[in-house]
Amino acid sequence: MTVLVLVTALLLGLAAVGGSYYYSSVLLVPNHSEPRYYDEVFAVNDRGGVRSVTLAENEGTLRPGVWDLRWTTEFSGSAQIGEILGRSDGKVERRLLGGATPPIGSRVRVNNDVWGAGNPRTAFGLDFSEVMVPTELGPAKAWYVGPPAGIEPDTWVIGVHGHNASYTETLRMIGPVHRAGMASLSVSYRNDRDAPGSADGLHHLGDSEWRDVESAMRMALGNGAKRFVLYGYSMGGAVVGQLLARSALASKVAAVVLDSPVVSWSKTLTFQAEQRGLPTFLVPIAKTISSWRAGLDFDRFDLAERPPTVKPETLLLHGDADRTVPVTAARELAWAAGRLNWPLRYTEVQGAGHVALWNHDRASYERTVTDFITNSVAAAGR
Repeated sequence: MTVLVLVTALLLGLAAVGGSYYYSSVLLVPNHSEPRYYDEVFAVNDRGGVRSVTLAENEGTLRPGVWDLRWTTEFSGSAQIGEILGRSDGKVERRLLGGATPPIGSRVRVNNDVWGAGNPRTAFGLDFSEVMVPTELGPAKAWYVGPPAGIEPDTWVIGVHGHNASYTETLRMIGPVHRAGMASLSVSYRNDRDAPGSADGLHHLGDSEWRDVESAMRMALGNGAKRFVLYGYSMGGAVVGQLLARSALASKVAAVVLDSPVVSWSKTLTFQAEQRGLPTFLVPIAKTISSWRAGLDFDRFDLAERPPTVKPETLLLHGDADRTVPVTAARELAWAAGRLNWPLRYTEVQGAGHVALWNHDRASYERTVTDFITNSVAAAGR
């Protein structure tokens, strides 16, 4: 009986370690595989100039706002879908706002990366340059968009994307930033498709990626920049937090915008385990394994408990329907901001999911961001 108990305990322990190692790999190993296409196009209509597409009803196709519709057939393509025009028999009809027309029968997916297959010119009609940022590991690709004609490019907004994403994720910010009269630089960082890999080939969750953003800042300073706005999405928030805590250039940051950011990896991992139906006792094991594999100190990422050295004016944006990064962590940071002497403004959007606040209400989002950036940079320049 004792042997059976010991064997059972050993097997359970091995299973826990194995599951935790797998969870650690999901977190640390870069994954740039092609996404799956779950939905199908049932019909495409054009009634009096109003184009529409009919899809199966599900959580993704019923979300309000503006979304990217991407498909794969013999020829892949993408379009933007907007308001719901009708629902019946388990199907939903949505307005086609722009882009190509999806073939009937094609497999599609709905995602928040609107214009993800485009660039600043196709999305906003803005001229842009593909530039290479000289990082310590080698050149990393970025988009540069200058300010409107007649304005000196002395304030640069640097867009920092999230986990396993691409600098194209920051495309939505470029229009509002340009209207605010500033230059923008959307950067890639180590282990991206468009950037060099790290020596160990692993994500460091912001612990080393911040140095690539710092490299972008150094390049910008050599090209006329005097101050910066850092704009982080999801894990990009953790990258920005580490730069503010550890970079010699942090004092050059006039303002920060954080969209659905990771402000605590420990809380995020526990939340993600709950969302996936995994036992939360695996989280400490997965953290220990990740610390061993990538040399991470998870406590360093908790901005409420370990705030950065430099705390510029910050706009923190989060949706209460986020199922990837917990909104509760954002609320806790906003609540702690007064104690931390951190000038932080918090905006929570009801019904918005992860990095989907722009999609949920584009006009309100862009107005909020533009006003914040304009006022914060003006105050920093006085």
